[in-house]
Amino acid sequence: MQPQALAIETAGLSKQFGRHRAIDSLNLAIQQGTIFGFLGPNGAGKTTTIRMLLGLIRPTGGGGRILGHDIERERAAILPHVGAIVESPAFYLSLSGRDNLRLLARTAGSGDARTLADVLGTVGLSGRAGERVKTYSLGMKQRLAIAAALLNSPQLIFLDEPTNGLDPAGTVEIRELIGQLGASGHTIFLSSHLLHEVEQVCSEVAIINHGKLVTQGRVADLLRQDATLLVEAEPLSTLQEVAARFGVPAQIQGLRQVAIALSSERTPAFVSALAEAGAQVYQVTPQHASLEHLFLELTDNAPGTKGAHETHVATATERTHHDLSVAS
Repeated sequence: MQPQALAIETAGLSKQFGRHRAIDSLNLAIQQGTIFGFLGPNGAGKTTTIRMLLGLIRPTGGGGRILGHDIERERAAILPHVGAIVESPAFYLSLSGRDNLRLLARTAGSGDARTLADVLGTVGLSGRAGERVKTYSLGMKQRLAIAAALLNSPQLIFLDEPTNGLDPAGTVEIRELIGQLGASGHTIFLSSHLLHEVEQVCSEVAIINHGKLVTQGRVADLLRQDATLLVEAEPLSTLQEVAARFGVPAQIQGLRQVAIALSSERTPAFVSALAEAGAQVYQVTPQHASLEHLFLELTDNAPGTKGAHETHVATATERTHHDLSVAS
Protein backbone atom coordinates (compact mmCIF):
# COMPACT_ATOMS: atom_id res chain seq x y z
CA MET A 1 0.00 0.00 0.00
CA GLN A 2 1.45 3.34 -1.10
CA PRO A 3 1.55 6.22 1.41
CA GLN A 4 -1.03 8.96 0.89
CA ALA A 5 0.24 11.85 -1.23
CA LEU A 6 0.88 15.12 0.53
CA ALA A 7 -1.61 17.88 -0.18
CA ILE A 8 1.21 20.33 -0.89
CA GLU A 9 4.93 19.74 -1.21
CA THR A 10 7.58 22.22 -2.32
CA ALA A 11 11.32 21.78 -2.75
CA GLY A 12 13.54 24.82 -3.19
CA LEU A 13 10.59 26.83 -4.56
CA SER A 14 11.89 30.27 -5.52
CA LYS A 15 10.70 33.40 -7.31
CA GLN A 16 12.84 36.29 -8.52
CA PHE A 17 11.42 39.64 -9.68
CA GLY A 18 14.37 41.45 -11.22
CA ARG A 19 16.89 41.81 -8.40
CA HIS A 20 14.30 41.09 -5.74
CA ARG A 21 14.14 37.49 -4.49
CA ALA A 22 10.51 37.25 -3.33
CA ILE A 23 10.67 33.57 -2.37
CA ASP A 24 13.95 31.90 -1.49
CA SER A 25 14.19 28.08 -1.58
CA LEU A 26 10.90 27.38 0.17
CA ASN A 27 10.39 23.81 1.42
CA LEU A 28 6.92 22.86 2.63
CA ALA A 29 5.25 19.52 3.40
CA ILE A 30 1.54 19.71 4.17
CA GLN A 31 -0.53 16.63 4.97
CA GLN A 32 -3.99 16.15 3.50
CA GLY A 33 -6.83 17.08 5.85
CA THR A 34 -4.82 19.85 7.53
CA ILE A 35 -5.89 23.43 8.20
CA PHE A 36 -2.53 25.02 7.49
CA GLY A 37 -1.68 28.60 8.42
CA PHE A 38 0.83 30.45 6.22
CA LEU A 39 2.12 33.50 8.10
CA GLY A 40 4.51 36.35 7.48
CA PRO A 41 4.81 40.16 7.58
CA ASN A 42 3.50 42.21 4.68
CA GLY A 43 5.72 41.59 1.66
CA ALA A 44 7.11 38.32 3.04
CA GLY A 45 6.01 36.41 -0.07
CA LYS A 46 2.77 34.74 1.02
CA THR A 47 0.66 35.70 -2.00
CA THR A 48 3.56 35.05 -4.39
CA THR A 49 3.79 31.52 -3.01
CA ILE A 50 0.07 30.91 -3.49
CA ARG A 51 0.22 32.23 -7.05
CA MET A 52 3.07 29.86 -7.89
CA LEU A 53 1.23 26.91 -6.37
CA LEU A 54 -1.90 27.79 -8.38
CA GLY A 55 0.08 28.14 -11.60
CA LEU A 56 -0.72 31.86 -11.94
CA ILE A 57 3.00 32.71 -12.08
CA ARG A 58 5.99 30.49 -12.84
CA PRO A 59 8.73 29.73 -10.31
CA THR A 60 12.27 30.78 -11.20
CA GLY A 61 13.72 27.92 -9.20
CA GLY A 62 12.74 24.69 -7.50
CA GLY A 63 9.26 23.26 -7.81
CA GLY A 64 6.29 21.79 -6.06
CA ARG A 65 3.56 19.19 -6.13
CA ILE A 66 -0.13 19.41 -5.26
CA LEU A 67 -1.95 16.16 -4.47
CA GLY A 68 0.99 14.35 -6.02
CA HIS A 69 1.00 16.34 -9.29
CA ASP A 70 3.70 18.71 -10.51
CA ILE A 71 2.52 22.33 -10.28
CA GLU A 72 3.96 23.24 -13.70
CA ARG A 73 3.65 20.13 -15.83
CA GLU A 74 0.38 18.69 -14.48
CA ARG A 75 -1.88 21.69 -13.93
CA ALA A 76 -4.74 20.00 -15.78
CA ALA A 77 -4.72 17.20 -13.20
CA ILE A 78 -4.58 19.65 -10.27
CA LEU A 79 -7.22 22.27 -11.09
CA PRO A 80 -10.31 20.03 -10.83
CA HIS A 81 -9.41 19.35 -7.19
CA VAL A 82 -8.48 22.86 -6.07
CA GLY A 83 -10.48 25.95 -5.12
CA ALA A 84 -9.09 29.36 -4.21
CA ILE A 85 -9.80 32.95 -3.35
CA VAL A 86 -6.89 35.33 -3.63
CA GLU A 87 -7.62 38.66 -1.93
CA SER A 88 -10.62 40.87 -2.77
CA PRO A 89 -13.68 39.00 -4.10
CA ALA A 90 -15.04 40.39 -7.40
CA PHE A 91 -18.65 39.77 -8.44
CA TYR A 92 -21.35 41.25 -10.66
CA LEU A 93 -22.98 43.54 -8.11
CA SER A 94 -26.27 43.81 -10.02
CA LEU A 95 -26.77 40.03 -10.01
CA SER A 96 -27.84 37.86 -7.12
CA GLY A 97 -25.40 35.70 -5.22
CA ARG A 98 -26.97 32.61 -6.78
CA ASP A 99 -26.68 34.00 -10.32
CA ASN A 100 -23.03 34.92 -9.76
CA LEU A 101 -22.32 31.35 -8.74
CA ARG A 102 -24.34 30.03 -11.67
CA LEU A 103 -22.21 32.05 -14.10
CA LEU A 104 -18.97 30.86 -12.49
CA ALA A 105 -20.17 27.26 -12.57
CA ARG A 106 -21.20 27.54 -16.23
CA THR A 107 -17.79 29.00 -17.14
CA ALA A 108 -16.08 26.10 -15.40
CA GLY A 109 -18.43 23.56 -16.99
CA SER A 110 -19.71 22.25 -13.67
CA GLY A 111 -22.25 22.92 -10.95
CA ASP A 112 -25.92 21.98 -11.19
CA ALA A 113 -28.77 23.53 -9.18
CA ARG A 114 -28.24 21.09 -6.33
CA THR A 115 -24.54 21.96 -6.14
CA LEU A 116 -25.37 25.68 -5.99
CA ALA A 117 -27.85 25.06 -3.19
CA ASP A 118 -25.32 22.95 -1.30
CA VAL A 119 -22.48 25.48 -1.40
CA LEU A 120 -24.81 28.36 -0.52
CA GLY A 121 -26.00 26.35 2.47
CA THR A 122 -22.44 25.54 3.50
CA VAL A 123 -21.48 29.21 3.68
CA GLY A 124 -24.75 30.27 5.30
CA LEU A 125 -26.16 32.29 2.39
CA SER A 126 -29.23 30.24 1.48
CA GLY A 127 -31.59 32.89 2.81
CA ARG A 128 -29.91 35.74 0.90
CA ALA A 129 -28.97 33.89 -2.30
CA GLY A 130 -31.65 35.62 -4.38
CA GLU A 131 -30.62 39.14 -3.39
CA ARG A 132 -28.27 41.33 -5.39
CA VAL A 133 -24.65 41.20 -4.33
CA LYS A 134 -24.55 45.00 -4.01
CA THR A 135 -26.74 44.58 -0.91
CA TYR A 136 -24.25 42.17 0.68
CA SER A 137 -21.90 43.13 3.49
CA LEU A 138 -18.17 42.53 2.99
CA GLY A 139 -18.43 39.42 5.15
CA MET A 140 -21.23 38.05 2.96
CA LYS A 141 -19.15 38.72 -0.16
CA GLN A 142 -16.28 36.80 1.40
CA ARG A 143 -18.59 33.89 2.14
CA LEU A 144 -19.87 34.03 -1.42
CA ALA A 145 -16.25 33.88 -2.63
CA ILE A 146 -15.69 30.77 -0.53
CA ALA A 147 -18.89 29.31 -2.00
CA ALA A 148 -17.41 29.94 -5.47
CA ALA A 149 -14.24 28.11 -4.44
CA LEU A 150 -16.38 25.13 -3.36
CA LEU A 151 -18.26 24.72 -6.64
CA ASN A 152 -16.03 21.90 -7.88
CA SER A 153 -16.02 20.07 -4.50
CA PRO A 154 -12.26 20.63 -4.10
CA GLN A 155 -9.97 18.58 -1.92
CA LEU A 156 -7.71 21.58 -1.35
CA ILE A 157 -8.77 25.21 -0.77
CA PHE A 158 -6.45 28.23 -0.82
CA LEU A 159 -7.64 31.24 1.17
CA ASP A 160 -5.47 34.35 0.95
CA GLU A 161 -6.32 36.83 3.74
CA PRO A 162 -10.03 35.87 3.77
CA THR A 163 -10.84 38.17 6.71
CA ASN A 164 -9.24 41.35 5.32
CA GLY A 165 -11.33 44.36 6.29
CA LEU A 166 -14.01 42.41 8.14
CA ASP A 167 -15.50 43.55 11.42
CA PRO A 168 -15.11 41.24 14.45
CA ALA A 169 -18.43 39.48 13.82
CA GLY A 170 -17.55 38.82 10.17
CA THR A 171 -14.13 37.56 11.18
CA VAL A 172 -15.67 35.07 13.60
CA GLU A 173 -18.08 33.85 10.90
CA ILE A 174 -15.24 33.19 8.45
CA ARG A 175 -13.16 31.51 11.15
CA GLU A 176 -16.03 29.18 12.03
CA LEU A 177 -16.64 28.43 8.35
CA ILE A 178 -12.97 27.52 7.86
CA GLY A 179 -13.19 25.20 10.86
CA GLN A 180 -16.28 23.51 9.40
CA LEU A 181 -14.57 23.02 6.03
CA GLY A 182 -11.56 21.47 7.73
CA ALA A 183 -13.76 19.18 9.81
CA SER A 184 -15.50 17.98 6.64
CA GLY A 185 -12.21 16.73 5.21
CA HIS A 186 -10.98 19.64 3.11
CA THR A 187 -7.33 20.64 3.24
CA ILE A 188 -7.13 24.40 3.86
CA PHE A 189 -4.11 26.56 3.01
CA LEU A 190 -4.80 29.79 4.92
CA SER A 191 -2.65 32.88 4.46
CA SER A 192 -3.42 35.43 7.17
CA HIS A 193 -2.01 38.17 9.36
CA LEU A 194 -4.62 37.64 12.12
CA LEU A 195 -2.48 35.52 14.40
CA HIS A 196 -5.10 35.02 17.09
CA GLU A 197 -7.54 33.67 14.50
CA VAL A 198 -4.91 31.38 12.97
CA GLU A 199 -3.99 30.02 16.40
CA GLN A 200 -7.61 29.06 17.02
CA VAL A 201 -8.35 27.38 13.70
CA CYS A 202 -5.06 25.98 12.32
CA SER A 203 -3.42 22.74 13.36
CA GLU A 204 -0.11 23.53 11.62
CA VAL A 205 1.63 26.72 10.54
CA ALA A 206 4.64 27.96 8.64
CA ILE A 207 6.15 31.41 9.15
CA ILE A 208 8.12 33.09 6.37
CA ASN A 209 10.15 36.28 6.49
CA HIS A 210 11.78 37.97 3.50
CA GLY A 211 10.80 34.99 1.37
CA LYS A 212 12.51 32.44 3.61
CA LEU A 213 10.92 29.80 5.82
CA VAL A 214 11.80 30.46 9.47
CA THR A 215 9.71 27.72 11.12
CA GLN A 216 7.06 25.12 10.37
CA GLY A 217 5.24 22.68 12.62
CA ARG A 218 2.17 21.85 14.65
CA VAL A 219 0.85 24.88 16.51
CA ALA A 220 0.78 22.99 19.82
CA ASP A 221 4.42 21.93 19.42
CA LEU A 222 5.65 25.39 18.42
CA LEU A 223 3.90 27.04 21.36
CA ARG A 224 5.18 24.39 23.76
CA GLN A 225 8.73 25.29 22.68
CA ASP A 226 7.89 28.93 23.35
CA ALA A 227 6.55 28.37 26.88
CA THR A 228 7.32 31.23 29.30
CA LEU A 229 7.53 31.28 33.07
CA LEU A 230 7.09 34.35 35.25
CA VAL A 231 9.32 33.74 38.29
CA GLU A 232 9.15 35.87 41.41
CA ALA A 233 12.06 35.31 43.79
CA GLU A 234 14.90 37.13 45.49
CA PRO A 235 17.67 38.04 45.36
CA LEU A 236 17.36 38.97 41.68
CA SER A 237 21.04 38.22 41.07
CA THR A 238 20.50 34.59 42.08
CA LEU A 239 17.51 34.35 39.74
CA GLN A 240 19.70 35.56 36.88
CA GLU A 241 22.58 33.25 37.77
CA VAL A 242 20.36 30.14 37.85
CA ALA A 243 18.68 31.12 34.59
CA ALA A 244 22.10 31.51 32.97
CA ARG A 245 23.06 28.06 34.25
CA PHE A 246 19.96 26.66 32.50
CA GLY A 247 20.93 28.46 29.30
CA VAL A 248 17.89 30.74 29.17
CA PRO A 249 17.88 34.56 29.17
CA ALA A 250 16.08 36.20 32.11
CA GLN A 251 14.03 39.25 31.14
CA ILE A 252 13.64 41.45 34.23
CA GLN A 253 9.99 42.30 34.91
CA GLY A 254 10.35 43.89 38.38
CA LEU A 255 12.54 44.17 41.48
CA ARG A 256 12.30 40.42 42.10
CA GLN A 257 10.57 39.12 38.99
CA VAL A 258 11.88 37.72 35.69
CA ALA A 259 10.36 36.06 32.64
CA ILE A 260 12.19 33.07 31.17
CA ALA A 261 11.51 30.76 28.24
CA LEU A 262 11.51 27.30 29.78
CA SER A 263 9.58 24.14 29.00
CA SER A 264 7.26 22.65 31.62
CA GLU A 265 9.49 19.54 31.76
CA ARG A 266 12.43 21.62 33.04
CA THR A 267 10.47 23.78 35.48
CA PRO A 268 10.76 21.51 38.57
CA ALA A 269 14.53 21.30 38.16
CA PHE A 270 14.74 25.09 37.79
CA VAL A 271 12.76 25.71 40.98
CA SER A 272 14.89 23.18 42.87
CA ALA A 273 18.05 24.90 41.62
CA LEU A 274 16.75 28.23 42.90
CA ALA A 275 16.08 26.76 46.33
CA GLU A 276 19.51 25.10 46.44
CA ALA A 277 21.12 28.44 45.55
CA GLY A 278 19.43 30.03 48.57
CA ALA A 279 16.80 32.06 46.70
CA GLN A 280 13.48 32.84 48.32
CA VAL A 281 10.85 31.73 45.78
CA TYR A 282 7.46 33.48 46.00
CA GLN A 283 5.71 32.20 42.90
CA VAL A 284 6.27 30.55 39.53
CA THR A 285 3.51 31.27 37.02
CA PRO A 286 3.30 29.69 33.54
CA GLN A 287 2.44 32.30 30.91
CA HIS A 288 0.19 31.43 27.97
CA ALA A 289 2.43 31.12 24.95
CA SER A 290 0.89 32.69 21.85
CA LEU A 291 1.43 32.45 18.14
CA GLU A 292 1.71 36.24 18.10
CA HIS A 293 4.67 36.15 20.49
CA LEU A 294 6.39 33.47 18.42
CA PHE A 295 5.72 35.41 15.20
CA LEU A 296 7.18 38.63 16.58
CA GLU A 297 10.20 36.81 17.95
CA LEU A 298 10.97 35.08 14.65
CA THR A 299 10.41 38.06 12.37
CA ASP A 300 11.77 40.92 14.47
CA ASN A 301 15.50 40.30 14.15
CA ALA A 302 15.72 39.64 10.42
CA PRO A 303 17.71 42.24 8.44
CA GLY A 304 15.58 45.06 7.10
CA THR A 305 12.46 44.34 9.16
CA LYS A 306 10.62 46.90 11.24
CA GLY A 307 10.40 46.67 15.00
CA ALA A 308 8.37 43.72 16.21
CA HIS A 309 5.25 45.61 17.24
CA GLU A 310 5.46 47.95 14.26
CA THR A 311 5.65 44.93 11.96
CA HIS A 312 2.59 43.38 13.59
CA VAL A 313 0.61 46.59 13.24
CA ALA A 314 1.60 46.78 9.58
CA THR A 315 0.32 43.28 8.90
CA ALA A 316 -2.98 44.21 10.49
CA THR A 317 -3.49 47.54 8.75
CA GLU A 318 -1.77 47.57 5.38
CA ARG A 319 -3.63 46.10 2.41
CA THR A 320 -2.31 44.65 -0.83
CA HIS A 321 -5.02 44.25 -3.47
CA HIS A 322 -5.07 41.40 -5.96
CA ASP A 323 -7.64 40.12 -8.40
CA LEU A 324 -9.92 37.31 -7.33
CA SER A 325 -8.81 33.99 -8.78
CA VAL A 326 -11.04 30.95 -8.51
CA ALA A 327 -9.31 27.74 -9.55
CA SER A 328 -11.96 25.21 -10.41
